[in-house]
Amino acid sequence: MRHSTLEKCREIIALRQTVLAQARDQIVVTGQAMAQAFANGATLFAFGNGGSTTDAQDLMADLLSPHQPGVRPLPAMALTNDIAVITAVGNDVGFENVFSRQIIAFGRPGDIAFGISTSGNSTNMSMAFKQAKKQNMVTVGLAGYDGGDMARSQAVDHCIVVPSSNIPRIQEAQATVYHALVELVQVLLADE
Repeated sequence: MRHSTLEKCREIIALRQTVLAQARDQIVVTGQAMAQAFANGATLFAFGNGGSTTDAQDLMADLLSPHQPGVRPLPAMALTNDIAVITAVGNDVGFENVFSRQIIAFGRPGDIAFGISTSGNSTNMSMAFKQAKKQNMVTVGLAGYDGGDMARSQAVDHCIVVPSSNIPRIQEAQATVYHALVELVQVLLADE
């Protein structure tokens, strides 16, 4: 048990170092784009499937209720929170539309669509990004493996890939990335 735990710790440390080495500049550019959007009055809309749903909710909570004193809350909404909307859209027009329909209803030009996926291949996320792009929103994606469709999509402005096939390690590294982005956004907004 001890060996297994230590090995998992080594794996996530190594993966976080890999992500930093490969995506450092991209993380900074993404944070700058998000900070600029928030400075212009944007709301962030977070979404994901399965475990990424809880990451979307965590991202939203971190923006709405910052952990540091004196840091202002930022407007955010998790498109995964309203089960009535999810089930109505899923039943009436198809699960592939559960996020895009909410983007249509709530998204404004300059807002941020932030999708989190371990595979990067979810149809409902792809449709949400395409809709967000049509509405002139800033689009940010976090994906695992090789980034999947998300990394190759013209609808995703900023895609940070966690290069792993181990889902728990991907999610742990993605959480590190979005927490770093939140802190970077707050620092940039404070500097303005």
